[in-house]
Amino acid sequence: MSPLSKAQHSRNQWKHKARRRADDNRYLRKQLTRVTQERARAQQALKDTQARLRQVEAQKPVQGKVDGVFLALQLFLVARLGFRAVSRVLSLLAELLGIPKAPCPQTIINWVTRLSQVRMASLSEPLSSGLIWIIDISIALGQGKILAVLALNARHHQLHPTAPDLHRVRLLAVSVSASWTGETIADWLKRLIAVVGRPMAYLKDGGHDLQKAIKVLDEQGLASPTIDDISHAIANLLKRHYHDHPLLATFLSACGCVSGRLKQTLLACLTPPNVHTKARFMNLHRLVSWAQRLLKLSPPGRAAQDSTLAQLRACLDRLPACKAFIQRFHADATPLLACQKLLKNRGLGHDTQADCLRLIETIPSAAVRREFADYLHQQLQTATRLGLESVGLPISSDPIESLFGLAKQHGVGEVKDANRIALRLPALCGTPTRAEAQQVLAIRVAQQTELTGQLLSLTKQRREVLSHHGDLETLNSEQTNGYVEFLPGTKNRPNCRETLTLSTDYEKT
Repeated sequence: MSPLSKAQHSRNQWKHKARRRADDNRYLRKQLTRVTQERARAQQALKDTQARLRQVEAQKPVQGKVDGVFLALQLFLVARLGFRAVSRVLSLLAELLGIPKAPCPQTIINWVTRLSQVRMASLSEPLSSGLIWIIDISIALGQGKILAVLALNARHHQLHPTAPDLHRVRLLAVSVSASWTGETIADWLKRLIAVVGRPMAYLKDGGHDLQKAIKVLDEQGLASPTIDDISHAIANLLKRHYHDHPLLATFLSACGCVSGRLKQTLLACLTPPNVHTKARFMNLHRLVSWAQRLLKLSPPGRAAQDSTLAQLRACLDRLPACKAFIQRFHADATPLLACQKLLKNRGLGHDTQADCLRLIETIPSAAVRREFADYLHQQLQTATRLGLESVGLPISSDPIESLFGLAKQHGVGEVKDANRIALRLPALCGTPTRAEAQQVLAIRVAQQTELTGQLLSLTKQRREVLSHHGDLETLNSEQTNGYVEFLPGTKNRPNCRETLTLSTDYEKT
């Protein structure tokens, strides 16, 4: 090969290698640029993600144990979830809320018990003299009977446009005893008055024991004006006029027969509402209203054979024979219930009394109309004596009835133990705060055990007596000094009684 050919061939090989090397370098430079840019974007995205993560962590609802306790108390006391339900909800939302470990049901039970201790042990301000004491007694499973006192601002209807509820009252004192009489109630109220002073008035139902207690205090010079609850007043009024009515027993028997015949049939949706035999006249109007609407479904005239109307008439038993009683009771009760709703929401004053007198003009029974007007006049005299005739006198004890009902159904379980119910009453009044949650965590196990360790427990008794070596005689030895008592007191109160002080934070007028 000539030198020229060799030179050309070498040059071509060099050009080919140079072009291939240039293509490789160009591709590598492009890839390096792309990788560098992607790395920069990834680093920036990582920084942004970390910043957002820190921001989200800073904005999590639960940032500490105090917030966890506060959230659990809110779910139990405000959302009305049970202890197990609260634990399951917190377990489900633990990652979202930032909770390391969701509390178990027993931990939440301890927090609620300690909240009661916090509220009953924090007497930060002297009690206002403008408080109405709502007093009532409730029974539970076993011998224990619960006596509780709620404090309600006498000028509630001036501050709020609605009826009092559990968020507007504070538990002043609660005690459990095997029995309550007028004398023992008076002695217990006397101990309470010695610490916090006399109330502006007492609001109660028509129980004889409470009436006797107020009478005993009056004889000792410690009485205050008494307000009769309107719901019980109306129920007692209707009972006096209809308890001996010849058609009442027939009506109640017919309602029972109709309920039995309608169940498990096509007409099961027409079954009557449940009305307890105790305090029947508190809810008898619901049964009467149901009967009146049911009879309207059966107009006069013949029903076709095998029709739905014929099936209904076959189930009515003696209910059509009570039509006169149903109409008369409904006509008497409806205006009274309208007055009850009005007075619960606005209180008793000159304006509401005039509205009620206009409502009861349609009552056909003159005796019922006259007796209810006398009741309004007597209570208005009490309102005038207290200076609340223009503001509105609270006249309903529904808050304490709601408190007992809620305590027996919420977080107690199958065994309605009076001590367990009484321990929860302070926690069920008002709304929990973060400050209270912090105080709950400050209570030690020893302090809680000191309160609950010596209390009578039906659950514990049942477990021990029904065991293989259970002894019935142990029940008699455990009945003494095993009841809850929360009373506001001083630091030097004797140690023979389990007494705690009360939180008296209340909305000022």
